[in-house]
Amino acid sequence: MTFQTDSNGLTALESFTFSDCTRLGDVTLPGTLHIIGGGAFDRCGSLAKLLIPGSVDDILPYAFNFCTNLTEVFFGGNAPFIASSIFNGVPSVSLYYLPGTVGWADFSANTGLAIATWLLSNPTILNFEPDFGVQTNAFGFTISWATNPPVVVEASSDLANSIWTPVSTNILVDGISYFSDPQWTNYPGRYYRLRSP
Repeated sequence: MTFQTDSNGLTALESFTFSDCTRLGDVTLPGTLHIIGGGAFDRCGSLAKLLIPGSVDDILPYAFNFCTNLTEVFFGGNAPFIASSIFNGVPSVSLYYLPGTVGWADFSANTGLAIATWLLSNPTILNFEPDFGVQTNAFGFTISWATNPPVVVEASSDLANSIWTPVSTNILVDGISYFSDPQWTNYPGRYYRLRSP
């Protein structure tokens, strides 16, 4: 097996890393991964479900070539770049993306496969978006979940003795909403959590 790592962890699965691993089941890839090499999962006949983290921005040709039992692939970020077919010989696969992520129309056109919204069971903070974190005079992030429900953002400045205070109620239009906290500099540290009312 060939992996590429740096001080942050696994960054690339090189070509044919898991090729012919016939007993490889459901896979969740690490959030440090950026590249899935060509044929990385070639002919992994038992692979049925796969979670691709938002960190992956490039999937090389035939990455999932003849994964004949692959039925579901969940993408945790924006659509990765693909050069050509990545699902060659996969008879029936359903692809899912998070609301608020981009590039999926082109991804669908390039793969020839339909892609559907991944409806999460709980609201989620998308921490890979360019608008995540400190912005001009504010701290913010994108919330993803289902379409049109309200989500309450709560904040606490002390996790050890946490008192959670509602700071915003966001309506998720088309499954996303951006939260911004202009008061974040008034605290030495501030933590956030989400809840549905």
